[in-house]
Amino acid sequence: MTTSTAAPGRGPAASALLSPSTPTRPRPSLNGTAVGLFLTALLAAAVWSTIDLRINVASILDSLSNAADFVSRMFPLDFPPAVELALLIAETLAIVVLATALAVVLSIPVALAAASTSGRTRAGRGTARSLIVLCRAVPDLVLAILFFRVFGLGALPGVLAMGLHSIGMIGKLYADAIEELDRGPVDAAEAAGATRRQVVWATVIPALMPQLIATALHRFDINLRTSVLLGYVGVGGIGLAIADALRTLDYQRGMALALVVLALCVATELLSGAVRRALMRRSGTEPARRGWVLGRRGGGAGEDTGAVGIAPPWTVDRIRRFLSIGAVAVILAASVVGADLSADRFWAGIVDLPRTLGLFLPPGTGGILPELLEQLLVTVQIALSATLLGAVIAVPVGVLAARNVVPDATVHTSARMFIVFVRGIPELIIAIVLVVITGLGAVAGTLALAIGAVGLLSKLIADSLEETDVRVQEALRASGATRVQVFCSATARQAAPSFIAHVMYLLDTNIRSATLLGVVGAGGIGFYLLNASRVVQFDVVTTIILMILAVVLVVEALSVWVRSSVR
Repeated sequence: MTTSTAAPGRGPAASALLSPSTPTRPRPSLNGTAVGLFLTALLAAAVWSTIDLRINVASILDSLSNAADFVSRMFPLDFPPAVELALLIAETLAIVVLATALAVVLSIPVALAAASTSGRTRAGRGTARSLIVLCRAVPDLVLAILFFRVFGLGALPGVLAMGLHSIGMIGKLYADAIEELDRGPVDAAEAAGATRRQVVWATVIPALMPQLIATALHRFDINLRTSVLLGYVGVGGIGLAIADALRTLDYQRGMALALVVLALCVATELLSGAVRRALMRRSGTEPARRGWVLGRRGGGAGEDTGAVGIAPPWTVDRIRRFLSIGAVAVILAASVVGADLSADRFWAGIVDLPRTLGLFLPPGTGGILPELLEQLLVTVQIALSATLLGAVIAVPVGVLAARNVVPDATVHTSARMFIVFVRGIPELIIAIVLVVITGLGAVAGTLALAIGAVGLLSKLIADSLEETDVRVQEALRASGATRVQVFCSATARQAAPSFIAHVMYLLDTNIRSATLLGVVGAGGIGFYLLNASRVVQFDVVTTIILMILAVVLVVEALSVWVRSSVR
């Protein structure tokens, strides 16, 4: 006869919890430990960067007198005449529309080649993925400088620069979306004898259409902000007008135009958000009716009926799609006219391309390599500090904007509107204002990126919190947990991996943005990049481009590693 002994002071239930069969928390893996150490080191580097760059309350307070002086010189705002302003807006929108359209057209075949479910060979998929990474890594400002040398001044360099750079984002999102599609319709079409082109057009593209449109709208929003920056290197539109005004210290005209850009960005953000929500609502009900029905190839023995396309009836949805396509065609045609693109200039630039590229090779340092390395470090410091400061502010804002965390409609709606407003302000405009207030240097760049980070990271945090499993939260509430306990024990823990991934994405983005803001004197290596291009030291431009590319690729690789490890 055996007797069971319970642990002293514990009942049978407690003893059962201590039995060997009870699952225990798994030991952390070597990869998980490495990620934890890396994130700790990254936080320490961000704190050190903030201290080293002298980003503190005292330095900000010292600039308050400059801020008051700037405001006094900014008012009254001087808006251009209505016709001139309308032409500037039309030119800017034309450039952004064409750049986004170019990116979408080029990204679709690249994404099909990069996706594991549609790419034909491993080598082809690897090449397509490498092209996507390269397009993301090279800032659009760098591409614009190159294209200005090839094609001269005008809208064409801006369209090509923003279009090719956008492939890095659009191509990746499209490839990921293709890999997540249901294979059923594709397999059915292939079994019916459809060719690869028919499979793509009849199954992949229709199923991907909501994602295609939503991503294009999001990229249009980003390109609208970027067009302001490219005005500093000669791209037309409002960006060029702002650059000209601020170079002559005409703050009344420059800030008036900046306010117009803000209104355009906020309107675009609200419009694209509404369209994306409408698309996502409709996409859940339309897949069964979408596209064309493929006929069978090969009916009986020796019979080949071919692939027959049966057109769907002219329903309200099909008429709406037809009108939408027509509207897009009209907008593209108007944009070509509004941007004043020249085919002759394009082909002349292509013919002269080998000679132009010879100006950039081989790379050179111009005798200032130590300064370039120092400014590259400053660029990284700006990105680290801005990410840290932005995250500190974005976390509470994102929490207040999450509907499942803060049920009060007034609070989370106000937080969402604040996010939309902050996201609508181009970082370049913030940097310009801060350069005037705080002076040239890294302080202005850091604070500008930190403010921009609040808009982006707050939205990502709010969306991640709202996407958590509500069943776990409801179970805790049913057991008597308070709202704070539910948030800390369930909601925040579920969203923690996404938060880490978002922060790494933000750091990746800030590295590029810190380079670009240097153009307006906001610190970092971007200032040297613009100066080298202006004094025709294209060999130094190449060296700076390679330095930026190396840092961006390293940061991107680390970001991919961290994001994949915390999923």
